[in-house]
This record gives sequence, structure tokens and C-alpha cells, in this order.
Amino acid sequence: MRPNARRTTLADIAQAAGVSVATVSKVVNGRGDVAPRTRARVQELLHQHRYLAPVFRRTEAIESPTIEVQFQGGLKSYVAEALEGIVDSAAESGASVVVSKASRAPHWARDLVSAGRHAVIAVTSVYTAAHLNELARAGLPLVVLDPLHLPDSRVNSVGATNFAGGLAATQHLLFLGHRRVAYLGGPTMAVCNQARMHGYRAAMEAEGAQVPDAYVQPGEFTYETGLLGAAALLALPEPPTAIFAGNDEIALGVIETARARGLRIPEDLSVVGFDDTNLAQMTSPPLTTVRQPLREMGGAALRTALRLANGEKVESHHIELATELVVRASTAPPREETSARR
Repeated sequence: MRPNARRTTLADIAQAAGVSVATVSKVVNGRGDVAPRTRARVQELLHQHRYLAPVFRRTEAIESPTIEVQFQGGLKSYVAEALEGIVDSAAESGASVVVSKASRAPHWARDLVSAGRHAVIAVTSVYTAAHLNELARAGLPLVVLDPLHLPDSRVNSVGATNFAGGLAATQHLLFLGHRRVAYLGGPTMAVCNQARMHGYRAAMEAEGAQVPDAYVQPGEFTYETGLLGAAALLALPEPPTAIFAGNDEIALGVIETARARGLRIPEDLSVVGFDDTNLAQMTSPPLTTVRQPLREMGGAALRTALRLANGEKVESHHIELATELVVRASTAPPREETSARR
């Protein structure tokens, strides 16, 4: 649009589509009482004219809202528990939830509106400026649950106190007497991973414990990262006596690698995870980990999405829920005589 060009109005779209302004307004606001062909025609014109709806002005609450929940990758324990919180909160609120894998097909946001969605919750997904612009043109509010990257200022998000969690996990190991503590984390640029790593470094620095470069290893939030990362750490000339893993899946990989080397958990190597998914209680020994309130985070994301869909203002663009250290049987004081040099 040229600097002095007149902004496209609903009346312009209505005239081009041959429908009433009220019909165009229903499409913009996600109302369901519009014929599919008419809706598609209006949405096409909205896209052509790059019409940007005012920030979700609604004069009345949506009676039966439907929220699209998108996630990337596999349906892992972390995602499953967050989804459980979303679904439970939706049931309490009288909302419907549709779960899908993130799609980047052409006009995907307009397709969601056509399908009757009123907002989108993205679980650990990455959205570019182009994606955000398409959502804005379609009039769909977005809430990102546990964003992997620092979200655009226009994006509402829900996360946890990752720095405090990383700090608490490392302080626990230091309190037990460990000084050779390594951090085996997720993607380098992931916001949650950076915060957990900075919490780890802060605790180590406060205690005066050294952090060799090889003691901090990025990866993915996967079991395989735990397997390979632990193998590299335990092969060092001075291997760690404790490993703080960036999530529970990584921690399980660490435990398996240690077991394959004949090391005992926690006598020879202490391990701490992050998330406190169901996996943490199923492993042997049960995993000491940092609890993220995943179900509560899912519920907060759902409630925020409903408020945005109804045109309400939210107090903050980002909500952080508190983490908590859960001590189980995978950590103990170091035994130097049976160190991880084996």
C-alpha cells in the first residue's frame, strides 16, 4: 500500500464480492453462518487487498469457539501433557479443540478460518514474520506455548521460569558436592535452552566451579542427543560426575549410555532432567528433574486464546509459570573412587 493510499474498508470488500458489509464482517470475525462459497470469495478478496482487521474487535462473545492446536515433530510426552492441559481447560470453558501438525500450505491461515477456527495455539513451533502477517490478515489470534525463539512483540506466549529451573537443578548438584557438572542441552538458539544453560552457568560461577568448554554441549531435545552427548562427555580426560540434561528425554539417553558403560546411577554418575514428564517416574532409578507445569501452561494458553478470540485485552504478552525441582533417586553425592572415568 502506498503511503497516502486509502485503507481498504469492509465496504470495499463487500462491494467487490457482491455481498453485504454484515456478511464480510462475519467472515472477518470467524462467524459460522456464512455459506462456504461466499466465505471463500470474501477471504480471497481480503487476501488480495491485504485487509488487516482491527485487533479482534468483537461486540459479543463467541458462543462455541474452536481452537486449532498445532505442533511440530512427533507427539512426545512433553507435547502430550501440554495438550492434556489444553483439552481439560477447553472442556471447562465449553470450547472445542482441533489438534494438527503445523502446516505451511498456501493460505493456511484463511483455510483455518474457513474451517471455523477462532484462534491458534502453537506448541513449541516457529513462526516467521510472513506467518504472523498471514494470521493477522485472516484475523486469527495466536498463542505460542513454550516458544523456541523469542516471539514477535505481536505474539502472545506462555512459558516457564527456565532460568530459575536451570539454576535450581545445578545448585542441587553442587549442594551434593559435585564440582564437575556438565550441561547437555537442546538447540543452541532455542530460548528455553538458553535460559536453562544460563541458569546452570550462573550457579556454577557463584560456586566458583569451572565450566570447561566441552562440558556444555547443545543438541536436540531427544533421547539420541542424550545417548551421543553422554558418550562424548564420559570419554573426556576429566569426565563429569553429574550431568544436567535439558529435558527428560535427553536424561534418559544419558542414563542408558552410562548403564552401557557399566556405570551406576547415581553412585557413579548423577543425572538431572527437565520437564517432569511421565517418563521421569518410569525410568530406573526415578529421575530427579525440574518440573514444568505443562498442564497448567496448556490451560493458560487455552484461556489466553479464548480471550483474544473474543477481542479482550490480555495483561501481558508473555506468561511465565514457576518451575520446581523434584528430587528423586538419580542424584547423590559424588564418589570419586568410582568416578565416571570408567
